[in-house]
Amino acid sequence: MQTKFYIPHPLLQEFVQCIMLVHAEIDPSAGPVLCPYPPTPQNSLFFYINDQIKVQQEGSDHFILQPRSVIVGPQLNRVTIDINKDHKAVRVGFHPGGLHRLLGLSMAEMIDGSYDAADVFGKEMNELNEKMQEANNFDAIKDVVEAFLLKKAKRLKEILPFDKAMLELLRVEGNVSIENIASMACLSLRQFERVSKERIGLPPKLFSRIVRFSKAYRLRENFPDWSWTKIAYECNYFDQMHLIRDFKQFAGVAPGIIEKELNGNPVRLQADLRL
Repeated sequence: MQTKFYIPHPLLQEFVQCIMLVHAEIDPSAGPVLCPYPPTPQNSLFFYINDQIKVQQEGSDHFILQPRSVIVGPQLNRVTIDINKDHKAVRVGFHPGGLHRLLGLSMAEMIDGSYDAADVFGKEMNELNEKMQEANNFDAIKDVVEAFLLKKAKRLKEILPFDKAMLELLRVEGNVSIENIASMACLSLRQFERVSKERIGLPPKLFSRIVRFSKAYRLRENFPDWSWTKIAYECNYFDQMHLIRDFKQFAGVAPGIIEKELNGNPVRLQADLRL
């Protein structure tokens, strides 16, 4: 599995955190590769360059084929991804509030949703996908994606102190009081709650919990030999029971089940995320 991260063009760094490319070639004789994908703090824009993936929503028995380009809003529930045998994908990860600034839409309306990017951006998505398929290396693919984002950045909604405050919350991995973050955003707590739902889709305390949970989940993918007690400590959980509570809410199962699901899985989709 090949993974490469790019720091975005300077003109994009205000709202785009990273551009990530991944290429995983699966043995054709192997059965389906099913990857759990619980919530992360980031909203994303995905491009599937080779075969498209299938996604199963929590509580559903069916996998749904995804478009070649997908906008993913705030997620509160995990999904299971059936990746293809030649999985080549691009993920554009946005800063808190970044997708709202790009689309001009309320993120609260996009909770647990994924949307065909062609329905939002039109036919240029088809042209963009064709250019990525013709590109012969990761750098060339990144250049195609950056050119598209630079074009869209000309109509970006203005940045607010709220957006900078939420970046600080992300930097300290949720280990800060909401009162302090609201003060940094120059908002009262009530105003902060309202703006948070508009620009990131979630109440700030819930978003903070997902930030901390996401770190715990990525540590499990990266360090499978670590105990859950160590992971709870590294993520500043009060105790292991608080970690278990968050896993049950956001991953849908207890940590021990996640451990079994990850063991032997050749693809770890969140291990390399950089938030």
